Amino acid sequence: MTVEVLSFGCRLNTYEGEVMRGHAQTAGLTKTVIVNTCAVTAEAERQARQTIRRIGREQPDATIVVTGCAAQIDPAAWGALPGVSRVLGNVEKLDAAHWVAGAPSAVSDIMTATETAAHLVTEFAGRARAFVQVQQGCDHRCTFCVIPFGRGPSRSVPMGAILAQCRSLIGSGYREIVLTGVDITSYGSDLPGQPPLGQMVRRLLALLPELPRLRLSSLDPCEIDADLWALIAEEPRLMPHLHLSIQAGSDLILKRMKRRHLRADVIAVARRARDLRPGIAFGADLIAGFPTETEEAFAETLALVEEADLTMLHVFPYSERAGTPAARMPSVPKALRKERAGRLRAAGTLAAARFDATRLGRSVRVLAETETRGHCEHFRPVRLATEAVPGAIVTATVTGADALGLIAA
Repeated sequence: MTVEVLSFGCRLNTYEGEVMRGHAQTAGLTKTVIVNTCAVTAEAERQARQTIRRIGREQPDATIVVTGCAAQIDPAAWGALPGVSRVLGNVEKLDAAHWVAGAPSAVSDIMTATETAAHLVTEFAGRARAFVQVQQGCDHRCTFCVIPFGRGPSRSVPMGAILAQCRSLIGSGYREIVLTGVDITSYGSDLPGQPPLGQMVRRLLALLPELPRLRLSSLDPCEIDADLWALIAEEPRLMPHLHLSIQAGSDLILKRMKRRHLRADVIAVARRARDLRPGIAFGADLIAGFPTETEEAFAETLALVEEADLTMLHVFPYSERAGTPAARMPSVPKALRKERAGRLRAAGTLAAARFDATRLGRSVRVLAETETRGHCEHFRPVRLATEAVPGAIVTATVTGADALGLIAA
């Protein structure tokens, strides 16, 4: 083992993990484990702490470097864990100077960050698709979320740097790129001319005719701009799969979350997208058991899964985050949060099965991630009957479906 990166949480962490791997390898570090933490839920933090303790037991001679959002928010607590050699903040972790041997811990005030540097990543360990950071930070203040305090204010990567990164990845053989960030629909508000996300994506695709597939990470449903709507309708290389940051299906709960959309907005977005791109699939983030959530409010969220025809759910039981307004609201018992999360996941399983049934007998284009597994255009997992070259895009016909996804030959 030379440099091992363990990233928790979002796709942005995955991308940044590869940046850190490159810096650490260039610096000549050996026997180093980088734990890239997430602060979205208490469970994410618990898993990271458990991992650090396990590494300390199993690899007592390894250098453990802890970074990521949880470490940014509370560096002293993470630095105090047994075996931890260094803690780096979310700005410092991307700076090569902090990866030289013997460098000290460093965590600056993330709220003063004003730029997002472009980092050239040409290889993603064990992955067929590549990630490109286009934006960092968040200016919104949802009442349940600590991520702005881990990531800082919203700031965008200039178009030229994004283009250069994508060209390098295509040159390295990647056929699918995912544009990622903390709040990518806020892209461009800090750049000259304030180009919105859709304009940037349109220019990117026009300048990269050799790129077969482009995906977007999580979108705020109330901030999809006109250019992006046009691309959904017209651009086949923009994959027919949108992941929406919804969080709840009750207007009262959405207002208490300080979200910028209402229930009807989600349904309208889903309807408009399907009118423009028939068969498009939706992923969705949903929180179960937010403070003050009654059974009636939860029922509205549960019903939204079917009403908006959400395909793939990412469900979180609500988790108190210290210092957030929601943590001071009347709470729902944890057992009830867990039970509601289970009901939402069950609804998601049925929704995915309904979608998979519509694919039977149809041709799909699968990005092979192993010889026999991959994901199709709609980001449904596919098991292939014949072997493919990992990283290749293969055409197959859907012959069946089960709890694990589509089966194709």
